Amino acid sequence: MTETKIARTDILRIIDSLAAEKNIDREKVFCAVEEAVQRAGRSNFGIDMDIRAHINRRNGTISLARYKKIVEEVENPHTEITLGEAHHFDKTLEIGQELIEDLPAGNFGRIAALSGKQLIAQQVREAEREQQFNYYKDRVGTIVNGIVRREEYGNVTLELDNHQAEAYMKRDQRIPRENMKGGEGFEKSRRVRAFITDVVRENRSPQIFVSRTHPQFLIELFRQEVPEIYEGTVEIKAVARDPGSRAKIAVVSYDPSLDPVGTCVGIRGIRVRPVVEELQGEKIDIILWNENIAELAVQALAPAEISRVIVDEELKRLEMIVEDSHLSVAIGRKGQNVRLASQLTGWHIDILTEEQLHERNQTEHQSLRETFMQALEVDEVIAQFLINEGFSSVEDVAYVDTEELLEIEGFSDFAEDLQLRAQNFVEKQKEQERKELEELGMEDKLKTLDEALSTSLLLKLGKADIKTLEDFAGCARDDLIGSEEAALDNNDINKKTADALILKARKMLGWIDDDDNDNKETSSESPPETPSEEDSSAQNKEGGTHDVVNT
Repeated sequence: MTETKIARTDILRIIDSLAAEKNIDREKVFCAVEEAVQRAGRSNFGIDMDIRAHINRRNGTISLARYKKIVEEVENPHTEITLGEAHHFDKTLEIGQELIEDLPAGNFGRIAALSGKQLIAQQVREAEREQQFNYYKDRVGTIVNGIVRREEYGNVTLELDNHQAEAYMKRDQRIPRENMKGGEGFEKSRRVRAFITDVVRENRSPQIFVSRTHPQFLIELFRQEVPEIYEGTVEIKAVARDPGSRAKIAVVSYDPSLDPVGTCVGIRGIRVRPVVEELQGEKIDIILWNENIAELAVQALAPAEISRVIVDEELKRLEMIVEDSHLSVAIGRKGQNVRLASQLTGWHIDILTEEQLHERNQTEHQSLRETFMQALEVDEVIAQFLINEGFSSVEDVAYVDTEELLEIEGFSDFAEDLQLRAQNFVEKQKEQERKELEELGMEDKLKTLDEALSTSLLLKLGKADIKTLEDFAGCARDDLIGSEEAALDNNDINKKTADALILKARKMLGWIDDDDNDNKETSSESPPETPSEEDSSAQNKEGGTHDVVNT
């Protein structure tokens, strides 16, 4: 059988030109043309037939053929043929193989040609979109240059890379009060740099989302301006931003002879100045990174002078003790300074004066004294002795080693009796709490969710109408802590623990799988809110043992 082929001397030139113009893979253009020829062939010879086209990649020759599968019994005569009929064409064929019959790849008619042309255009557009998506997907986490073309309800559309793609900047991703209005002409249009946060595949074109408020945007700007950061000699370890107003970054140098702060600032600010100008005058505080969170927080709160730091590692809280004259400086305007310091360290920071700390301690000691006197049936002197020895709750007295009580001067005669009273009080208290839980109707699954949920915390949840595992799993972090309507106090658990407990409850219910990644977090990581100067002292009621760092 002689193969029917029609040479196309210019087909390779056209395909190469189209691939270069649209910046897509040459092979994808070949496949698009082949599919168009196939569709035209079916329109001409029969829509139900299995007709395939092939273009020789070397000389541009187009070949068209009809395929029929060899079967014992024909069900579809358009695509199947018996072995006997196939042997009329080729004696070597067997059942299961395909009979290939060449067709003339000539004129297919005006409608078929038009349909093929539309298909090629469609395939090229799809290939172009796929190419664009893959290109920008790999650029997530980098900075791009764009030209402002539209602004609608605060949302901005940017043209990227010589009009090849569009990026979208939502209102909350813009620097506040930044003018983004573009002009009519190219030269009048506003040019900006932005950080690619996400690329989403869409039918028309990939959706590229950019931001100018993302903390990583600040890091990438410094990477462009400071060669040592680009090379990895200097690293930005943490960033905190109040976009358009102020930012703090903590840097570290892996070269002992290199000052990381001075490197980022540059001579007379030559390196930090372009970053500040790009961020519309956002003031940037550059501090030296310190693994010691307390020391890092002290630097982050500069220029305020910190006299003492009280650390609670369990709840990740810092209490910064300052003189009265430095209180407003440490807190900053509308709490900005301490809020950024809290973001930078990842710990909750409270600012107190010596007087506020003394008043709070007096109140806590008085409350603890009364608790000891009532629960242990002792006088004020013995209750104060226990406080001085470091006992902060009745449970401490109940479960401490008896030898420690005997070592306290004057306690040897009644230490065992005192501990027995404490144990009886704790047991009665637990029994009362268990009864309250039963009355509230708390679900057993929620009771056994995690050891972090003590009986007292379960009672608070029950009183907030969170009584089942589903109730708990349906909570956001702010439903548990961090808001006025929250069921628990900030002193009960920290935000990381709250997120972990909610995630655990959702996994137990099968709402999410164990192998789900971090993009299914229970809530976005928002910086801890810091009280204003007026109510700063009111939120410092944590108890327990603290490490004190004098600075």
